[in-house]
Amino acid sequence: YLAQTENNWGAITGLAREYRTSRPFIYSLLNTFKEGLGHLLFPEKKPAPLSREAVEARILFYRFEARASIDAISTLLKRDGMPFSAHGLVSEYLTQTGKTLPNCLENEKGAVQFVAFANDEVFAKSQPILITADPVSSAILRIELTDKRTADKWSNHYRCLLDNGFMPDLLTSDAGVALCAANKETLSTIPWQLDTFHSVAHRLGLWDRKLEKAVETATDYAADREKILDSAKTDAVIEKRLNCCCNAEEALKEAQSLHHDFHYLYMEIIHQLNSFDSSGELRKRTDAEETIKVALNLMDSLDDKRIKKDIISVRNALPDCLTYFATAEKAVKNCQNLSNNKDALSALYLAWQWDKAVIKSKDIPRKHKAIEQRDLHLELAKLLTENEEQYFALKERVYGELDQIIQASSMVECINSLLRPYLNNSRNQVTQEFLNTFMFYHNHRRYRAGKRKNKTPMEILTGKSQKEDWVDLLQEKIKTQESILLA
Repeated sequence: YLAQTENNWGAITGLAREYRTSRPFIYSLLNTFKEGLGHLLFPEKKPAPLSREAVEARILFYRFEARASIDAISTLLKRDGMPFSAHGLVSEYLTQTGKTLPNCLENEKGAVQFVAFANDEVFAKSQPILITADPVSSAILRIELTDKRTADKWSNHYRCLLDNGFMPDLLTSDAGVALCAANKETLSTIPWQLDTFHSVAHRLGLWDRKLEKAVETATDYAADREKILDSAKTDAVIEKRLNCCCNAEEALKEAQSLHHDFHYLYMEIIHQLNSFDSSGELRKRTDAEETIKVALNLMDSLDDKRIKKDIISVRNALPDCLTYFATAEKAVKNCQNLSNNKDALSALYLAWQWDKAVIKSKDIPRKHKAIEQRDLHLELAKLLTENEEQYFALKERVYGELDQIIQASSMVECINSLLRPYLNNSRNQVTQEFLNTFMFYHNHRRYRAGKRKNKTPMEILTGKSQKEDWVDLLQEKIKTQESILLA
């Protein structure tokens, strides 16, 4: 009976009830028995030696899921007593694996596939890595290690994607000289969405934080002047320090006024960049652009020479920053074809917009406010639909349409943040073979959190279900190739 307790859930509880004793007492008897005669009834089972494929799978797990260096992988394999654990064998296997993979995604649909191109450069020391990703699915379309970032390099990068059957319906990137030149040379007819965050929100947001910091500094200085005034004894010193206090108070008022006016105008610009207004109506591009121009002119009238240069940059970039309104208009029309319930649609539009704010917010109070507003509008949308089934179906389809609205190339920056730890633990010594494998891993890994939870980038891109784990898919792909571990 004791032997059955090894793999029989509830056996200990059954014994305790049958003999009216406690479970800890049964466990203590079982441990005593095992120490004496347990080796006869419970012999240790030696694990079966791992196959070559299992060792290779573990190398891939360690390298990409644990982000371990090659040295660390070799050490872990040796610690577990596994074969093929030499540093050179591990390195050579990863290199050979990367050589079997392309650096440009294969178009599985066969026909031309229209996607958005989010483009940016990542640097490993002085070596640029050119990356193009689809911001909707987050799939890496092409990743290329090159010696320089010129217009010719980017044009060749684009041509490979076009040859593989990927056609952009939108380009999004920063205003890099080489990128812009390549866009005009190779994809001149494709709409370009300049990165709104870096061109507007981030640039002006830095000044908002600087002016806020200036207010804090002026406040501390004014308080310090008051303390010094209290210690003055003679009339001459009192008069001198009193003048300092008056000057400090005047400087504080000027700093507060400047920050207050700038912050109001900055927040108005940010609101105009939102696709929907507070009632859930789609903004008109012309109205948003005119309002932003007026706000920039008022900022200019604040007469702070330090800010003028960035205001000019934002004003010049503005026309290319608002390309997404055309996509937003198309998405709203598609949503209106899904349902005649305008109130429910408006609530879902605002919920989607607040959900984006949740993702982007780094300030905790602002994030909590965004979560509260998102949940409020989702609850309203649920109340305005006939039943939960209809609500969830409508929400999924509306979110799918609105996710096509691209305002920035931030997806490439997310990929950069995923890639950076690998570059750091390899001291920025990166090869094209590694990048090929990284692209395969990223495109076929399953998200564990976020709006893409339980989905892989390839599932979102192709619409096909992926049942296998990314390692199984990779090993299947290279099965016909001779493995270095066979040596």
